[in-house]
Amino acid sequence: MQLGSVLLLLCLVAVSQQAMNDNYECPMDLRPAILKERINPVINKHEASLLLLLGFSGFSVVVAVGYKLIRKHVYRDSRNFDTVFDAGGRVTVSLTAVTLTSQLLWPADFLQSSTMISKSGLGGAFWFSIAIVIDILLFPILSLHLKTRAPGAKTFTQIVYSRFGKAAHLVYCVVALIANLVTTSSLILAGKAAIQVLTKDTNNEFIMLILAVLFGSYCLIGGLGTTFYISYFNTALTFISVTVFILKTSYFSTPSVEKYATTEAMYKATSCIRGPDGNYNNSYLTFRSESGILYGVVLLFEATCISFLDQANWQSRIAAKPTQGVIGFIIAAYLWFSIPTSISFTATMAYFSLSFQNNQTHPLSSADIDNGYITPYVMESLMGTTGAYLLMTMLMMALMSTGSGEIMSVSSIIIYDFYKTHVNPFRKTSSPTCCILCGEEKVPNISNEGSICTCPTSENCKSCIEDIRSRDKSKESIGFKYNCQIHGKYRHYEDMLMQQKSWCMIWVVILMIPYGLLILETNINLTWAVYFGQTLLSPFLPPIFLTTMSWTRATSSGVISGGVIGLVCAITGIFAMASTYEGGLGNFFTNTAREYSLLVGLGAGVFISSVVCVVISLRTHKITSKKDAEREWEKTMNIDNPLNPYSTLYRQELELIQADTTRITTNTMARIFRRAKLYAILGCTLSIVIFLIIFPAVALSFEVVSYDQFKVWLSVFQIWNMVGTFLVIVIPPVEEGIQVLRQVKQNKKR
Repeated sequence: MQLGSVLLLLCLVAVSQQAMNDNYECPMDLRPAILKERINPVINKHEASLLLLLGFSGFSVVVAVGYKLIRKHVYRDSRNFDTVFDAGGRVTVSLTAVTLTSQLLWPADFLQSSTMISKSGLGGAFWFSIAIVIDILLFPILSLHLKTRAPGAKTFTQIVYSRFGKAAHLVYCVVALIANLVTTSSLILAGKAAIQVLTKDTNNEFIMLILAVLFGSYCLIGGLGTTFYISYFNTALTFISVTVFILKTSYFSTPSVEKYATTEAMYKATSCIRGPDGNYNNSYLTFRSESGILYGVVLLFEATCISFLDQANWQSRIAAKPTQGVIGFIIAAYLWFSIPTSISFTATMAYFSLSFQNNQTHPLSSADIDNGYITPYVMESLMGTTGAYLLMTMLMMALMSTGSGEIMSVSSIIIYDFYKTHVNPFRKTSSPTCCILCGEEKVPNISNEGSICTCPTSENCKSCIEDIRSRDKSKESIGFKYNCQIHGKYRHYEDMLMQQKSWCMIWVVILMIPYGLLILETNINLTWAVYFGQTLLSPFLPPIFLTTMSWTRATSSGVISGGVIGLVCAITGIFAMASTYEGGLGNFFTNTAREYSLLVGLGAGVFISSVVCVVISLRTHKITSKKDAEREWEKTMNIDNPLNPYSTLYRQELELIQADTTRITTNTMARIFRRAKLYAILGCTLSIVIFLIIFPAVALSFEVVSYDQFKVWLSVFQIWNMVGTFLVIVIPPVEEGIQVLRQVKQNKKR
């Protein structure tokens, strides 16, 4: 009798539970998670170590060695110092595109894009992606300015020094390093979140050692060129992993997965869940999201500021010729767009389906959702351990590419801008247009008649040819004695810089560990750190974008005053707006990271910085004639390596326009880059129209998307990703192989 009562009670509970699942009213609010944390790491610590250290890092070292051999035996420039930081300056279009895609993919694109949909609906990830793409498409035009006016520059801060001198140079070097720290900090915090959520029994020391090895393992061997080769494999693995996730959940799913991941199940669940205030009809299935659009606007400014001031982003532009760089950027924008949209739409809609069928209860706490754990939870729930390994691959590939770029960026600023310029210069010249070898002026003017540089190029120097042959036969890499009286001392100087470069990278990687531990132990809020830091950098954008590379009347006083006064205004704007929210500045980290606080700070900083920079420059400039204006760009054109001048890199282009190679001007470079400029204007304009007008117009035309419309949007993003996967895997190795074969044939002819 007692047993029968128990069975009856269990039946009643089951029936009532089923009734709760079947009888609900739409729209409805999901109940908060019952447990604080429902996501459990499934990868053992030793398995993660083997995968990351021996797998990814070990393979990276092998690729780095292979790249080093190619530079040594095919291109024969492995001992060229500049090759470390510009990869020889001949990177192909496809390799540029996949490298940019890889470096632009941050862990946030996999984690936070899903969080955005959970908070703002479809518009969250959509406007997030649109903002980043517009930022990507703005860069080709600026990179053309850099290549036209300073084709020999390896860092954008070198241009600041050549035009404005020591004070402005040091200010913007510090700004560039802070931009690196902001990016690196976000990578470290995202790396911790990714490793902790997927790996058992981790601690901060383990995480930092893993990240340090991933970031620095292959930079020491091959320099920037290795990051291009590694980025190809990173991008390919990332696209393959996302494609496998999409196929396994949406197209070839098992019955247990179909219950949650079919388009019908996802749409049914999401359409029945009440969305946030500010969304049209309080629906998640709309692109009309006030918070999503506002976040997109803020993110566009934030991303533009950090990308234009981060030397890591300039490196990829410097490494490719302008035409290849422009086309590569445009392709990268389309490739990048497919990742956050396809994975976030699929993962977040599946999460809503899982929540809906979990008694209309969130499986994750609000803190877990804010940390970006929706994608890990969905991939583990639907694919088990396989999903965890796929996500680990995606996240680590994103961390490797961006992290290694930051290591190279910091090292290049330290070597080129601090050590080579201020600490131990080869020669202290009297003006930016002096020859580094002899100290005489390279540009004739009234004050230097009769004292013009006559140094021959190293390419036609017989003594240099003999020195290089002797050095290649010698086993000495450092301390080799060169016989050339003109170039020999500078070759020895570059050999010393090569050694300093290696030590610099080692110390940057080592110092990243205590820096990362400091950040992790203090539990800094990732969202606040990234957004607040980027906003503080925003006032320094106008002096770089509007004046340093495009305006001859800009002065040192103008660019310094504009940046510093703009910084004060940005901080004032953030604090003023934050004080209007509940809790004021007492709730500091929350209110100073709100969208309107950041927007006011950005607007005030950028506007005031622009005005101050222009006004002070107009009052302090000394440009009185066209020749004075031309001389400003002659300063930047003189940024060059006498052993590997940019005239050699652009020899074919110079021959086509029959230019004077002894004195290359900005007009000469403009003629060379005319086609690239056309590509940039047409390609970027068309792409901006597509992403900023056509896509938003189509998206906003739907109030709340129907099932058929939702299916089309989801299919478009998923197919877009699959096509991108094919292109990423096939095109770069084919194009790179063709270029290597051409170089081999040229070597045989010589």
